[in-house]
Amino acid sequence: MRRISRCTSAAFVVLAALGCLPAPAADGFVPSFRDPHHKIEKPDLSSLRNLRFLTEDDFPPFHFALPDGTLAGFDIDLARAICEELKIPCTIQARRFDTLVESLDADKGDAMMGSIRIDARSRDELDFTLPYMLTPARFVVPATTRLTEVAPESMPGKRIGVLAASAHDAYLATFFPETTRKTYESQASLRDGLVRREIDALFGDALSLSFWLQAQDGAQCCRFLGGPYIDRRYFGEGVAIAVKKGNDSVRQALDYALATLAARGTTTELYLKYFPLSPF
Repeated sequence: MRRISRCTSAAFVVLAALGCLPAPAADGFVPSFRDPHHKIEKPDLSSLRNLRFLTEDDFPPFHFALPDGTLAGFDIDLARAICEELKIPCTIQARRFDTLVESLDADKGDAMMGSIRIDARSRDELDFTLPYMLTPARFVVPATTRLTEVAPESMPGKRIGVLAASAHDAYLATFFPETTRKTYESQASLRDGLVRREIDALFGDALSLSFWLQAQDGAQCCRFLGGPYIDRRYFGEGVAIAVKKGNDSVRQALDYALATLAARGTTTELYLKYFPLSPF
């Protein structure tokens, strides 16, 4: 089971623990992940007495534990908003990431918010709600770069760093064949390669990169260049809530709640709270 790329920015955890999350995105851009014209009828909720969410506690900003053990994050706030919308009690329990699917299959929970990427492999094991987040890719360049755009025709011979054997590596090989790809074994070494100017740019997961660019080392050295790349064949269909195969009643209730929260603006408020530098 794969997940969206892990954010390792300790700065975000410290800010969240202190109750002083960064200010909303300066550009004010908030992407829409749903068709506003697609209405979802309220399902019959009479059989839904409570909701048991499963998550983990080490994947900021989606879900993480504060120093006192309290769960926090985008997914945690969204789960609580869902329960308020459906007017049913809920619990949120943290487990190790590698045990989440097993726990869901064993009926130890009703829904899983584990930032699991939706693709053919995960669909074989789970059913999903409609996505509430996409997973774009973007280029990051040194702040002083002379590059003015990122496009296949403008980057022949440029050294582009990328995580080895990743979807981003495959995307570059297909659509940017004239660049010189330099692969790294970890996100940290990839970012360090850009800071040390071993490469002219890096290409990777925009969600985790947005938090690195808010941290001291990233903010001082680098910036996004060019818009987001969203290709389901390479980067998956997005992030959604997972339920056990065939659990249509819970999935339909969650889809209704997610659509209602999006229409009301609640999802936008949470996005601005947890994504101060828009990855889009």
